[in-house]
Amino acid sequence: MSEIRKQLQNAVGTTIQNEYLLFTSWLGCTLLTVEEGEIRAEFVVRPEMCNPSGLLHGGIHAAIMDDMVGMTVASHGLKHLFVSINLSVDFLASAKAGETVIAHSKLIRVGKTIINAEATIHNKEGKLLSKATTNMANTGIVVG
Repeated sequence: MSEIRKQLQNAVGTTIQNEYLLFTSWLGCTLLTVEEGEIRAEFVVRPEMCNPSGLLHGGIHAAIMDDMVGMTVASHGLKHLFVSINLSVDFLASAKAGETVIAHSKLIRVGKTIINAEATIHNKEGKLLSKATTNMANTGIVVG
């Protein structure tokens, strides 16, 4: 098991506050489960995450799912850094400020050069709010 996955598993039930994960910390990610190739977390929709209509901004939907996939890839214990090369998002329903949403990320295929992954966001009642597919590319940069 990778060291990052162990650290994330030890953080289950807590909200991430980390000087190296500033964006994840800003999003307010509370880890729910960390398994091989899958992570679930919850986020409280804050007013600054909303569009002028008071609904979770589409860019934040995308950012949450991209961040979740990044954590899932990092927890996989690979030798090299992988970065997003595309992200296709479907916006299906909305969430309002004050609501809690659940994000789930899953690695579909882990190759030497490309990783394919999926992510979703649901509300507490289980309604699908958005879904994404993404590919991550190997940068050749060794992670330390």
